[in-house]
Amino acid sequence: MTKRILNMEALTSHGNVEGRKLVCDILEAGLQAGDPYNSTRQMLKLEGSRLTVGDPAFEPLYTPHPGPDTYDLKTDIDRVFIFAVGKGMLRVVKAIEDVLGDYITGGIALVKYGDKEELSRVEVLYGAHPVPDVNCVEGCRKISEMIQSLHLTPRDLVFTAIGNGVGSLLTYPAEGIPLKAVSDMVQLLQIEKGAPTAELSIVRNQVDRLKGGRITRLLHPAKMVHLLAIDCNYGNTGAVGYPGLMDLNVWLHTLPDCGSKEFAAYILEKWDAWDRVDESIRTHLQKTGEEQEVMRSDEFEKMDCKIYGVMPDSMGPLPKAMKRAEELGYPAHLINRGHALEASVMGRFFGLLGNCVANEEQPFPAPCALFYTGEMLVTVGQEGGVGGRDQECALSAIQALAGNQRAVLGCVDTDGTDGPGGHFCDEATTMGITALSGGIVDGFTLEEAQEKDTDLISALKTHGTSLPLWQLNCGIWATQNISVQDLVVLLVMPKTAAEA
Repeated sequence: MTKRILNMEALTSHGNVEGRKLVCDILEAGLQAGDPYNSTRQMLKLEGSRLTVGDPAFEPLYTPHPGPDTYDLKTDIDRVFIFAVGKGMLRVVKAIEDVLGDYITGGIALVKYGDKEELSRVEVLYGAHPVPDVNCVEGCRKISEMIQSLHLTPRDLVFTAIGNGVGSLLTYPAEGIPLKAVSDMVQLLQIEKGAPTAELSIVRNQVDRLKGGRITRLLHPAKMVHLLAIDCNYGNTGAVGYPGLMDLNVWLHTLPDCGSKEFAAYILEKWDAWDRVDESIRTHLQKTGEEQEVMRSDEFEKMDCKIYGVMPDSMGPLPKAMKRAEELGYPAHLINRGHALEASVMGRFFGLLGNCVANEEQPFPAPCALFYTGEMLVTVGQEGGVGGRDQECALSAIQALAGNQRAVLGCVDTDGTDGPGGHFCDEATTMGITALSGGIVDGFTLEEAQEKDTDLISALKTHGTSLPLWQLNCGIWATQNISVQDLVVLLVMPKTAAEA
């Protein structure tokens, strides 16, 4: 099995070496679980020309049509296509290709720069995340034009695959709205102001040609299998089970959407952004009676669609990482899971928590491994440093952990690219690294930073966390895959014989 953390030797060459090795081991287990390849293959079975699609482990609760479907690819189906959008979604496409092979007629996968996988039947296109660029628009234009040129029928079978990152990559602005207007809006809301992704989604869905279920409208009347790189039945998706996917969804763009232009305008007002977004967006949101509105559940349910979540929580990074900690002799405890937490606050909290466990044996006795998962925030404002949520969490813990010889904190974004990325160091760029995945710090890191004259305060102020982490051999370099939220682990080692 290929390692996802690529610089373990550097990460474990200093500081609390034993603790760092354990944290790397735990994070690696979590990252390995954040791969949808095996689960996608599990729900596809080909015997001769008969394809069976479905597995109870991946079905949304209360789905109206439970159980697998079987298609004879020679007699029932004329063509098979795949359309995938999102970070790491090539792994889903690869699984489908490995099962169906030459039965696949074609398709397009639009993924983040740096995603890698050898495909034979599906064209791969690349775009930017989290702020969309011209290649996102061009990729969406190609997808839209290809779908329309196919003249799909009920005898065609289409697999779609989407996951985190689809909001940026699937950007095809409505007529009259320039890409810059959308990019500036994303930069303003998500990067500068720190608005939650769910609220940003409600706005950008209303100014797009493919979001909000519109791409599924284009694929109709084909038979569709919608693969989602999430757990359909876990609350943090904002849509629990089939009813939630139908009535509460705002970011899974092959499914119905619950937003509206009025709600989008309210969100812009709420974040004091209405007067700062481009006039074309304001004008579009004020129009009424337009065609091509977002899809609602009543329209969706008239189509021939099945839905599967190929990353159930029980198979995801958190339980696998917690299990690995237990195997290593560290009782695992979940501290919190959720969204909308500032990364710098989380880092300081975990640093202080490590001291509390080490000094007071509270709230858990050592040895132990304490976990967080969710999606932290970094409210950047006008600063332009290169960094990310998990890097900022790690760097923010250094001061609090200083002198603690038993605690190590590891923070990683499961997609392998924490933050927008960019050039932060000539050495890293030469190695092809423009985005770190997170960081590992311990009680020795502050002293190491002082010895190297690394300015941690300025790095946190400017949110330029990549460079200091790299210079301190604390920045995690990992392979890219899908995003299954942030994974944070605080390891507190047992007292030594002398301390006891």
